[in-house]
Amino acid sequence: MLAPSSLERLIELRGGLGAVPGVRLAGVHAGIKPRKRDLALIAFEGPRICAAVITTNEIKAAPLVVSAEHLAASETMRALVCNSGCANACTGERGERDARATARQTAALLQVAAGEVIVASTGVIGVPLPMDRVQRGVERAVAQLDEGTKAAFDAAEAIMTTDRVPKLAAYAFYHEERKYVVGGIAKGSGMIAPSMATMLAFLATDFPVSRAVLARLLADGSDESFNMISVDGDMSTNDAVYAFAPPACDPCDVPPVCEQAFRSVCLDLARAMVADGEGASKTLEVRVSQALDVGQARIVARAIVNSSLVKTALYGEDPNWGRIIAAAGAARAKIDPQRWSLDVNGKPWVGAGAVELLSEAEAHRELEPSTVFVELRLGLGNAEATAWGCDLSRDYVRINANYRT
Repeated sequence: MLAPSSLERLIELRGGLGAVPGVRLAGVHAGIKPRKRDLALIAFEGPRICAAVITTNEIKAAPLVVSAEHLAASETMRALVCNSGCANACTGERGERDARATARQTAALLQVAAGEVIVASTGVIGVPLPMDRVQRGVERAVAQLDEGTKAAFDAAEAIMTTDRVPKLAAYAFYHEERKYVVGGIAKGSGMIAPSMATMLAFLATDFPVSRAVLARLLADGSDESFNMISVDGDMSTNDAVYAFAPPACDPCDVPPVCEQAFRSVCLDLARAMVADGEGASKTLEVRVSQALDVGQARIVARAIVNSSLVKTALYGEDPNWGRIIAAAGAARAKIDPQRWSLDVNGKPWVGAGAVELLSEAEAHRELEPSTVFVELRLGLGNAEATAWGCDLSRDYVRINANYRT
């Protein structure tokens, strides 16, 4: 018999998706990129319901269009295939044909229906997929499918573009004395803004849920994580988060610890993207508290982490708190200009009425660490929200000035 405390807490695991029972993965070098792994395959031992959150960009890449068709036509999915190095975006009818061909080939090799395969791509926009290489890569990936941490790391590496490190997260929990796992992998380093970013994230659990419940879990988790991060304020055409779970016989809701596991995986992956931001040397956590409601807090927090002037001040360790307040006010979220106050790393920085409480030298020292925490209290209510960002450095300009060349 498990102790009650074991039923209420999360257990952090290594291996991301590789920690989830019933999931096999592979990451291979197909030749889309010169040397690195560039094609990932995720396969499930049985049918999985799937929920998705995709970019709000009006220009959507071919794999998003094709995957949306599959989700609309089929209740369950059996696999996901993702390439990096080519976004297959703005490629017209050919792009959709290539995405469908990738799904068909994957399905044939796995002996499942083509409509049960999600396709995803990331990389340069406006370039057709090199289908001969993709096809060879799919064959290799199917042959190398495996369970566990190594396979998950390979898959996480295969979806990277300018990322420096693979991103994985997993948590276990107990329900009715049985252990379950939620795990995920993700990519994202640049073109990242609130309300979905240039990012991909793939989550799975072995806890059975209904499609409606899974959609709610993913939407709630994304709102608190992937939609609250910013590297550079830009949004791509390929952003997507897909979550998979065994179908539940009973469409009842999930226990709170399962919801907590989903949120924790999403938050870990989102924060890893910010920490790995292109050219980033510092991360910024912004909490907006004493707001009228969560919506107001989120709008203001996102505006601050998305501000280029805040980002460059962070890079230069310039204690220019006016940039933070200007960004907050520019959100037009009905802030009272006489009631806000600002802390940095837990120290009062600016009091109500814009009274400076730290000297410039003291505030500068607070901006020196690699992680900086800022809290903006609005003085209006009890709601709060947190957003995460990073600095904007000379290296960011160098990376993106030479992205293709």
